[in-house]
Amino acid sequence: MLPELSTRILSSVDPKLLRNFIWNFGVKGVASIELFKRRARRGIYFPPFLYISVLNSCNLRCQGCWVDVDKPQVKIDLDRLNRIVNDAREHGNSFFGILGGEPFLHPDLFDFLAQHPDCFFQIFTNGQLITAKKARTLRRIGNATPLISIEGDAAVSDERRGNREVYARTLRGLRNCLDEKIMTGVATSVCQSNIDLLLTEGWLRNLIGMGVHYAWYHTYRPVGPQIHEELALRPDQARKVREFIVDMRCKLPIGLVDAYYDGEGRAVCPMATGISHHIGPTGGIEPCPIIQFARESVDQEAGIYDALTQSAFLRDFRETAARHTRGCIVLERPDLVKDLAERHGARDTTIRQTAGAELGSMTPKGSQYLPGHEVPEKHWMYRIAKSLWFNDFGVYGNLPEERGGLLRSIAPVTASADNAGGK
Repeated sequence: MLPELSTRILSSVDPKLLRNFIWNFGVKGVASIELFKRRARRGIYFPPFLYISVLNSCNLRCQGCWVDVDKPQVKIDLDRLNRIVNDAREHGNSFFGILGGEPFLHPDLFDFLAQHPDCFFQIFTNGQLITAKKARTLRRIGNATPLISIEGDAAVSDERRGNREVYARTLRGLRNCLDEKIMTGVATSVCQSNIDLLLTEGWLRNLIGMGVHYAWYHTYRPVGPQIHEELALRPDQARKVREFIVDMRCKLPIGLVDAYYDGEGRAVCPMATGISHHIGPTGGIEPCPIIQFARESVDQEAGIYDALTQSAFLRDFRETAARHTRGCIVLERPDLVKDLAERHGARDTTIRQTAGAELGSMTPKGSQYLPGHEVPEKHWMYRIAKSLWFNDFGVYGNLPEERGGLLRSIAPVTASADNAGGK
């Protein structure tokens, strides 16, 4: 698997982009995590991976979207984007996730990328706006990988994304990137309407056949103004996603990303560990993209490093989450999220100004934390990499399985295993 994947990448990615990826994401990314670990031992938390939603606007209307895509455009302008990256870079960071809305609607996106050749960017996009010309520009700049979201076949994509011909238009953008030898990934938010379509070996082999280099399986998070609870996965399905990823990592020549588990298969929340935080379109510094509250802003004179490392709000969020669950505190304990925001006087960073009411209307749900049902990594490379650079970093104590209603999450998994003959 690994030799074939390496051969595919070497033969299909522009050498300049590959060098930048290896150096700015690989070598410097590892260095930033090691720096993060040294700081954390002193109680200083500055995330090595910052995610920035550069604007709220989008050309689609996806089910369950928590971003104000239907509101007047709000964006982080070029000067502020540069200031964020420059400050973070001075403190050891070199990798940034770029989100929206749809990032390719930002008028200064390419200027922004071009001004930071010593960094690497992952752009979360629906791919529909990536024309052949834009793909050539991405290749010329050479420091970004588009992660293109595909939510199902033609029928499911139209339903999930709220438009027509979504699948075909997305595939055109994907092909434009691959034709330009850009390292390109495909992401999907696994939910009830697409799990049977996209959680298959055949789907991954289809991506490999197209030339895709990596895939990222998220699990659907029922949050925001239109939750669509019916799309949320059952606990046994969440475990099925994890088992599938672990098995396919040993079998197919495609990189598979997950952000919710360590090498032993234990649940991890990147926000709780402090390895990543999020900056929203209004400039608010948030715990993660789905927690739309902030005390600090990128506009503070002190800069992004001081704002993050000195934030009592973010520190309380990390510590509270780690005390209650290894999973998603928003899904399992929305009451705690609401209490934290109110206790710290955090402002609602949405344009709609209903984030507090949305939390109040949520009912607790299971997340990736399924104690007793861990699925360890099988492939040696992923297991070693996670043990060094993606784990809980010692933030979790001993969590009783009864905490936070978790027994309700575990029971369906046990029942599913029994029905499958104890698998």
